[in-house]
Parts: sequence; structure tokens; C-alpha cells
Amino acid sequence: MPDLAPPADPSPAADPATPGRRAPATRRPPHAPVPALAALAHSVGPLTPHLYAPDAVRPLRAKEHFLSADTQVEPHTHPWPQLTFSTRGVIRLSTRDGSYIIPPSRALWVPADVPHSITLVEDAELRTVYLHRWLGPDWARCEVLEISPLLRALMLALDTTPDGLPPADPASPQRERWIAPLLVDELERAQQIRIDVPLPQDKRLRQLCEAVLRAPDDRATLAERARGIGASERTVARLFRDQLGMSWQAWRQQAVLAHALPLLARGMAVSQVATACGYATDSAFCAMFKQATGKSPTAFQHRRR
Repeated sequence: MPDLAPPADPSPAADPATPGRRAPATRRPPHAPVPALAALAHSVGPLTPHLYAPDAVRPLRAKEHFLSADTQVEPHTHPWPQLTFSTRGVIRLSTRDGSYIIPPSRALWVPADVPHSITLVEDAELRTVYLHRWLGPDWARCEVLEISPLLRALMLALDTTPDGLPPADPASPQRERWIAPLLVDELERAQQIRIDVPLPQDKRLRQLCEAVLRAPDDRATLAERARGIGASERTVARLFRDQLGMSWQAWRQQAVLAHALPLLARGMAVSQVATACGYATDSAFCAMFKQATGKSPTAFQHRRR
């Protein structure tokens, strides 16, 4: 990430290796391996997608699950697209190509047949809407969408009873058919947000990237992180260019933005978000943020009415 910070912060929290950035409270020794994500999370299997399969009679199916922080839903796939969102709590959905942070103000479109896993960043009420294959936008990749009030109301109006049990409302199948065209129209109108975090195929580089996503305030240098996965800094820098088409600094900036945006959406103070992202000063964080998004962090904060 380009260093946009002012001269070194004289406070004890300043990191002498990275001017203007806050040093982490503890830093993993350079030689220590980075633990795998699965070892840090409580892993559960796919949340019974086969009990909510959409078809011509019920083209929209919805389900809900209450999951605790650090739960990881194991990688899985299904032959229909889905919308994933949460009514409360932040989640992270990962595919082979990228990782997406989803606060309650957003939903993620996942195309059919795309393997994906979900990690609960905090306690969350996870909602999923499955769509029949012939229904919905023809988007070939994952898309992060802003949820309009109408889109949220339509998704929450869907019955969440699994197959094998009678719907809570006997009219649910008919209501789903009525809701389907309006929901798809609202999807196609939704604002798409282009900030995501691509992930590499190389196992060692992916291990490094996952460690950054777990602890975005850790300002370890690329050389230190490279030693942690048993590679040279030069090799890791080349892998970033070859596999992700960007530099380490550019990728790290995307990771920091992905961490900061849901915190801002929940109304957290900019100073707290800056600290959570490893910055020693608000001004350094705000400068990076505005350069990357064209807007100040306050433009993304949720304001309670």
C-alpha cells in the first residue's frame, strides 16, 4: 500500500518500520508459520441447501441461520445462483477467486456452480435466497450489491421453511411467484460495489493473504510475511503480480478497505476504524481511503434516523 501517512508519529504506538502507521500490539516472529484459517474457526458443513432447492413451482427459496462469530461454513456448491446477506452482523464469503466482506447494508450475488465458503466475522443472522437457474441477472461473477429498502423487504418476505415441512403460510408458493419478477428487477437496479479482495491459487500466497484478512491491523512487512510462509520477498512480490495482477501494496489496500467499509457502515467512529486498520493517525487513513474510493470515510457511515 502506498505510504500516504505524514511524518512518523512520535507516540509510542508508532511503528518505526512504517511511518505514520500504528504498530500491532504483538507481532508474530518472522520465522513462525501463519496458521491456516480453518484451524481458527469453528467449521460446519453446508447449511442444507438441498432442502431449499428452487424449481419452476417455487422459483425463489429462502433460508435463515443464526451463527456465532468465527463459524466457518465449509466450501460447497449448488446448481443455482444465490443472494447472501445478513440482517445483523458481518460475514465474509470466499470463492477461489476472491473474498467479499458483507455488512447488513449489502448482499452478495453468487452465480450457480461457484464453490464458496462463509466465515462469520461476528455473530450474525445469515439469510440466503436461492433463485431458479432461469431467473435473475446473467452475471458470471460474484457481485456486491447495495440493498435497497424494497429489495430487503422482498427478501425478508420469503418463507424460510425447508422441504418436508408445511410452509408457515400456505400461500407462500404463490407469493414467491409474485415476488420473483419484482425482486429480479430490483436486483438489476441495485448499485454494484467494485471493492473486493482477489485471492490467489498458490497455496503459500493464499495462506499469507488469509492471515492479512484475519488481522488487517498487523503491519508486518512483506519480507516478514514471506519468511513466515518459507519464501523470499522477491518470490512473493512476483506471485502477487503473476496471480493477482497487482502489487502487494495495492492488494493490501483492497484488504484494508474491505475491513474498513463494514465498520463504517455500522457507524463506528473514523478514529476507531483507522486504529482497527493499523493506522496511527486519522489523517493518514482518510487520505488513503479518499484516494482509493474518491470519498471520505464519513460518506460510508451509517446514520441513524
